[in-house]
Amino acid sequence: MSGPIVIAIDSFKGSIRAADAAQAIAEGWWSVEPERDVVLCPMADGGEGTLDAFAAAVPGARRMSSWLLLPATDDAPNGTGVVELASTSGIELLGSPPQLRPWDADTRGFGEAIAAALAHGVSRLILGIGSSASTDGGAGMLTALGARFTDAAGRPIAPGARGLSSVADADLRHLAPLPPGGVTVLTDVTSPLLGERGAAAVFGPQKGAGMTDIPLLDAALARFADLLDADPETPGAGAAGGTGFGVLAWGARLVPGAEAVAQLIDLPARLAAASLVITGEGSFDRSSAAGKTVAHVHDLAAARGIPVALVAGRIADGASTDSFVRHLSLTKLAGSTREALGDPRRCLQQAGATLAGG
Repeated sequence: MSGPIVIAIDSFKGSIRAADAAQAIAEGWWSVEPERDVVLCPMADGGEGTLDAFAAAVPGARRMSSWLLLPATDDAPNGTGVVELASTSGIELLGSPPQLRPWDADTRGFGEAIAAALAHGVSRLILGIGSSASTDGGAGMLTALGARFTDAAGRPIAPGARGLSSVADADLRHLAPLPPGGVTVLTDVTSPLLGERGAAAVFGPQKGAGMTDIPLLDAALARFADLLDADPETPGAGAAGGTGFGVLAWGARLVPGAEAVAQLIDLPARLAAASLVITGEGSFDRSSAAGKTVAHVHDLAAARGIPVALVAGRIADGASTDSFVRHLSLTKLAGSTREALGDPRRCLQQAGATLAGG
């Protein structure tokens, strides 16, 4: 191999950020081959690590209090604001292990960060909506942006899905307008808002919902959906506990997260001369082939005839690794899941050294 090694890796959820994971793999490679050109391209698909991916890849990106400001361009003369739900209303914010609140967690913090970016005067917004803690349909976010949701007595509803179960009216007259360049929403989820493939049924259990909660959460979301002008069947409307539906009602556009991030950080150009691409994520399973970072990076590289290696925290039984030239599980390298989670940086350095050594 003579071309650069490109490391385009996602975060290892709850363990290590994408930028740190990429750096650790590079350090491992350099321990074997110190002169090798290694290009770091931390990736994301809209969830945890989206801000980090942009911050690492876009020169001049500036971290604000709860969002990221990308520098001005011809199509965004006042800059672009990037806001990540994971770092403002995400499940990781509920502690470790998270103290799940399926009825009460909401997206207000996400909306407040969006409002801060709008107040700064950005020309457009990019929103990542993975890793949510709530099933509130984006009601908290919309409330922070000026919407008012009330019950039959005209009282403001409670936060979270609990409030949706009694919502009777939606007043959007004071909802903040979209910025001039619009709002692009990154997601790796194609679920509709309601039903057996919807936000409550598919993702509710991850947020602490029991079997008896799911139909009640679904009914609460349906009640909310009746009040807003958006199609609950839109692919992605069920993302982030229905936040996808909420941003659609605001007028935003949903796009596949990994693909959009790859374009925005110009990953195709960075792959042009690569001799090897290393990608990965915390858990590689059958769902990894459905629109997530690993699949998109693999497809971009494969289309250019570039071999791809996989580094994952764990590789699930039944997950196909046939299309990768090498695949490494940190759990196997470390000897156990506990050891891999305890020191992911060291394990990733070992993975990089292993790949460099052939």
